[in-house]
Amino acid sequence: MRASNRTRILEAAVRVINRDGVRAVTFESVSAESGLTRGGLLYHFPSREALLQGIDAHLVQTWEAQMEALAGKPADQTIQHERHQAFIRVSAMSATRAELMFMLESVPPDAERAPWSEAMARWAPGVPEAGDNSAEALDAFVARLAADGLWIYEAMYGGKLDAEMRDRVVARIQAMLGEG
Repeated sequence: MRASNRTRILEAAVRVINRDGVRAVTFESVSAESGLTRGGLLYHFPSREALLQGIDAHLVQTWEAQMEALAGKPADQTIQHERHQAFIRVSAMSATRAELMFMLESVPPDAERAPWSEAMARWAPGVPEAGDNSAEALDAFVARLAADGLWIYEAMYGGKLDAEMRDRVVARIQAMLGEG
């Protein structure tokens, strides 16, 4: 099945972000990357802001689809441990530079809500609540920080790990979550 022009535009924009960063997303750069005309882009996204919002929604949907595929079901049908394991695997294994850069660069500092907040709240281990002194809650949060750190290491610092080492690191992070 052929991707729609809207999807083609969004995927081209993600490639631009992966290669050159969020600031490089212009109608010209995305038009050149997608092979579509500027008018074709404007049909779907009447402004750069609309394009950025579309990219954001596309990235969140893609990211959550990966979680659901790994968990085998949507977040609301999983137990906490399944969600956390899926989060660790996706964050440590397949998260992209574009997602990370977009999370960092797409949200104005004075925004009330980061666009990814709802998806993260569904899947990622949160900060243990005040008074929760359980090792399990703390280990889950530390595992999240470790997965985030691996993602940043590979996305931002060019620290590509070979598959065997990445698998060992991910297994260790997942072990922090225990058996559930």
